[in-house]
Amino acid sequence: MRAACIAGLCLLLAGCQSLLNETYSSPVGPSDNPQTVGRLEKNDPRARLGAREHPRIVASYGGEYSDPQVERLLARIVGALTLASENPKQTYRITILNSPSVNAFALPGGYLYVTRGLLALANDSSEVAAVIAHEMAHVTANHGLQRQRAEEAEAIAGRVANEILSDEIDGRQVTARSKLRLAAFSRQQELQADVIGVRMLGEAGFDPYAAARFLQSMEAYSRFRAGDADASDQSLDFLSTHPDAPKRLELANRHARAFGPPGTGTRDRDMYLKGINGLLYGDSPNEGYVRGLTFLHPNLGIRFSVPEGFQIDNTAQAVLATGPGDVAIRFDGVTDRRRTALTNYITSGWVSGLIPSTVRSAKINGLDAATARASADKWDFDVTVIRVKNRIYRLLTAAPKGSRSLETTARLVRDSFRKLSLAEVAALKPLRIRTETVKAGDTVTSLAGKMRGTNRRLELFRLLNALPRGSSLSVGQDVKIVTDR
Repeated sequence: MRAACIAGLCLLLAGCQSLLNETYSSPVGPSDNPQTVGRLEKNDPRARLGAREHPRIVASYGGEYSDPQVERLLARIVGALTLASENPKQTYRITILNSPSVNAFALPGGYLYVTRGLLALANDSSEVAAVIAHEMAHVTANHGLQRQRAEEAEAIAGRVANEILSDEIDGRQVTARSKLRLAAFSRQQELQADVIGVRMLGEAGFDPYAAARFLQSMEAYSRFRAGDADASDQSLDFLSTHPDAPKRLELANRHARAFGPPGTGTRDRDMYLKGINGLLYGDSPNEGYVRGLTFLHPNLGIRFSVPEGFQIDNTAQAVLATGPGDVAIRFDGVTDRRRTALTNYITSGWVSGLIPSTVRSAKINGLDAATARASADKWDFDVTVIRVKNRIYRLLTAAPKGSRSLETTARLVRDSFRKLSLAEVAALKPLRIRTETVKAGDTVTSLAGKMRGTNRRLELFRLLNALPRGSSLSVGQDVKIVTDR
């Protein structure tokens, strides 16, 4: 249903430009004689390939996330895995991506990536090591170069361009929709990387069962995001580019048993949780925040809400919301320093299927606005544009032709749009991962009640702490919560 809703919005737009733009201890250290990235780039076509794609991948995931404490933790993990790898002299450059999605991938030449969303979901160092080992295996097995030879980049970029709304497609958008062409591997390559990764994990002294354990966490996360136990998450997350989870789970456990029974190896849970305490969670201030049914952007100073039953996705290109009856909402904005009359702007050609006779000037919570209707294929649309200073914000509501929900949904959303007060902006804080030590009397429910800014708090608390239903907590145990403090 969500795919159909978004497809309806895609039919409407002729062109769009968006604004919504402690020390970790390890038994081993990095190689004594590592290759430098600069040296590799001069002599290795694989490294040159990775270097060329690196800026576009960083841009597609919201830039780099800087946190020296977490960076040191990851460097230690990578160092330990490097010595256990098939090529201990290979240099790796690991980048934390400023994205709430749960993903990790690699480029030829040793470029490794993990999202802060993945770090928030993991519960110990061995789980992160399992993911990184899998991606390092892609590098040592030259999977990226094999993939690049098999499918030309231009062909993928062309397909991506057809999916994206803008006529001026930047590297961020192309890379996001292409599933990162050098990070997409065949099923055989994924399984080979799993085998190599579990072996590296065990030989580096980590818990070899962490690979299977974290696969289960990622599956649970996918179901949570989809809001349906039978659905799968289609965002830019790990499972969408790493298929066949049940088979991979069985394979990971089978190869882990070569190192001993469960309980073998190091997890470093306490040190890991200490390392990610304070990690940014969810949306970043530059992209605005989703709080329940409301989108708020402190930097732009605006907010709006969607009806009950809708799910908001704050993407790099736009805010999208989907709800019952195949109704969808899209919000983005453009800069307009010429102060174009809004009725002229709404008819300037960026909307396909616009019905000129429906164009009306309006006032929405004291702001200049204009509204219109449009029609394309099997969809009807409500189009609302609102001016705030030198920006024009666009609210597009799509519904199947003849739907009674179009007008009521569009009116609720447009009437909710307003500027934030200075006090509201000051009160908005980003969400972060914080660790809490379980005290006498604490329960799963009471600790979940401390969560802020999230929906389905009890379910999310269990997910972030890998707590199955019916499990209990122990006094002195550290757990993760999401809060704005």
